[in-house]
Amino acid sequence: MRELVQTNDPVLLSFLEVLLKDQGIAPVVFDANMSVLEGSIGVLPKRLLVDADDWHRARRALIEADLGQWLSDRDATS
Repeated sequence: MRELVQTNDPVLLSFLEVLLKDQGIAPVVFDANMSVLEGSIGVLPKRLLVDADDWHRARRALIEADLGQWLSDRDATS
């Protein structure tokens, strides 16, 4: 699994999941239940991950949808 996006925005996260599923990519959300630990203040971002084999295709799908600004920076050069 490789990280694609980190966000605190539940609407964006939901949209990205649908976008990727429409491309035949199975995204997984990590840290979705961290709000229990943080007290629902939104400081711990949720992470959207995809299978390593789908990572480049998932990045391309977000860029083509004009959502490239949401991609995780640390994986941008890999």
